[in-house]
Amino acid sequence: MFEAERLEENEIARLRELSRLAKGDILTMTRLSGTGHPGGSISSLDIYLTLFSYAKLNEVPRDRIVVSHGHTSPGAYAALSRLEYLPIEEVVAFFRKAGSPFEGHVVQGIPFLDWSTGNLGQGLSAGCGFAIASKVQREDNHVYVLMGDGEQQKGQIGEARRFAKKYRLNNITVFIDFNRLQISGTIDSVMPQNIIENYLADGWDVLEINGHDFNDIYSAIRKTRMSDNPVCVIANTVMGNGISFMENKGKYHGSPLNEKEYTEALKELDIEDKLEYYKEKRKGVCGWQPSLCREEMSVNPGRPFNYINEDKIDNRTAFGKTLKDLGDLNIEKKQFVCAFDCDLAGSVKTGDFEKAYPDYFFQGGIQEHNTATVAGALSTTGILTFFADFGVFGIDETYNQQRLNDINKTNLKLIITHVGLDVGPDGKTHQCVDYIGLSRSLYNFKAIVPCDPNQMDRVVRYIASLKGNFLVATGRNRWPVISGKDGKPHYGEGYLFDYGKMDVLRDGTDGAIITYGGTVSRAIEISENLKAKGVFMAVVNMPCVNVIDEDVMTKILGLSYIVTYEDHNVYTGIAPVITSYLLKKRYRGKLESFGTKDYGASGDTDDVYRIEGLDVESMVGALLKMVEKL
Repeated sequence: MFEAERLEENEIARLRELSRLAKGDILTMTRLSGTGHPGGSISSLDIYLTLFSYAKLNEVPRDRIVVSHGHTSPGAYAALSRLEYLPIEEVVAFFRKAGSPFEGHVVQGIPFLDWSTGNLGQGLSAGCGFAIASKVQREDNHVYVLMGDGEQQKGQIGEARRFAKKYRLNNITVFIDFNRLQISGTIDSVMPQNIIENYLADGWDVLEINGHDFNDIYSAIRKTRMSDNPVCVIANTVMGNGISFMENKGKYHGSPLNEKEYTEALKELDIEDKLEYYKEKRKGVCGWQPSLCREEMSVNPGRPFNYINEDKIDNRTAFGKTLKDLGDLNIEKKQFVCAFDCDLAGSVKTGDFEKAYPDYFFQGGIQEHNTATVAGALSTTGILTFFADFGVFGIDETYNQQRLNDINKTNLKLIITHVGLDVGPDGKTHQCVDYIGLSRSLYNFKAIVPCDPNQMDRVVRYIASLKGNFLVATGRNRWPVISGKDGKPHYGEGYLFDYGKMDVLRDGTDGAIITYGGTVSRAIEISENLKAKGVFMAVVNMPCVNVIDEDVMTKILGLSYIVTYEDHNVYTGIAPVITSYLLKKRYRGKLESFGTKDYGASGDTDDVYRIEGLDVESMVGALLKMVEKL
């Protein structure tokens, strides 16, 4: 492949003819749907046609393609159709119709398009994830990321450039559709930038070509595969290229043609007007459906470690030890395990894994947005992928990236630390108290908050052995090993984690405290204090904070009062989940929710709890008053 330095004339003629026809397809599908982006789709079209023609797409391992400027989907769909990878009539008729796979922004399942895009600026990070997968798995393939010029204004792209250079990702190439126009005007008037200089400054090679010259595009593809650096190709293009009245007109960035313009454009292209035919076809149902395959994993989760209080192990350290163990058990057997950190290895406890497996540890620096997307993309390739970070960074700051990971149905294991008021001295900026509500907004993320190091160990092994996105949260401090009614570690020998299961740690006949994470041990202390005063409160651990355990809840529905207790945002934590359930069950008892109602103070953890009225003494007093009112 790529032995010829230049394309033959017959190949160029073929591409020109395909480009002419595909432009008609773009104009028809956007006119038919009444929405879409014809201008940029046409300026990117010749890049699509050349890349889809000559990249290694039908071999194993194949090249990977990420379309970052996803709004140019008409160009990508038209090019793939004219190259016979998609049924052209289905694409044109059902573009942007509800239920059709041919969505307004590029999505997975379309042949050779490896990442669903919508948010500009994330594509290069996803490409880095795929490029790392190739390096780790020692695959001889290349990753192409197609981007717009306006989106270069996004800060995440700078993060991705530095990451690609640091990890010597010479198997990644960026093509920038440089038509100099975006929605609000020229790229210089909207937000001036030095695109070429930025890539050069970050250590990339840069090529500049005519983005409508098929030989230029082909030669660039050929050269970039031989480079020792990641390469950026600046493809000078014309928005609306080939239709005289559309050329260099920003209005056509996101505006389909009206009836008069459409007729005129088809005449210029010498293409038959089949709009009425497609209108009739659009009344039906799209007959083509996507096929999305995910690489399988075969993870050995190993045997759990067991801890007692004398070990003085915190949850963060328990995670780090389990992560290292998973590496020991799997990497040599070619079930690769990778871990990502953002300059917090000492705090999130990934250091032991880094020392043992430096080639599988990726230090993203203080670049959380890029790291979240890189890790997400990598997790789709059959590599067990962990991303460990503080909660305020790993999900609060990167919610948008995790949302796109969720859309892409990644297989990410997100471990966040320093959650809740437990963070204490770090203060309100670092006390992550709101992530449970955020996780509940992500359809495919399962959130778990283990309450001690034993449960943490088992949860990490559990999520490692299953496909899907998981968020596991823990605090900063060391939480006591939780003992059962027999005095032995409740989550020790013989315990198996089961997602969605709630655990009754203490029995009670008057009421129940439902809690999780760092407040479990405090809830047990509260229960014991109340017991001494003749009030018997059950303690229920709810580690899967968004899921109700019907069996356990059925047992406590007959109690006179139920309280939720958490050092998190009371409006978005478990309180609304429990409240909603009890409302549906027409619970007749009294319900109270205790949690943070504002950002916490900075100070000793116990003092911070006291200020919020969540310390043991305050809670005992509040619950006694609650009992008196019944």
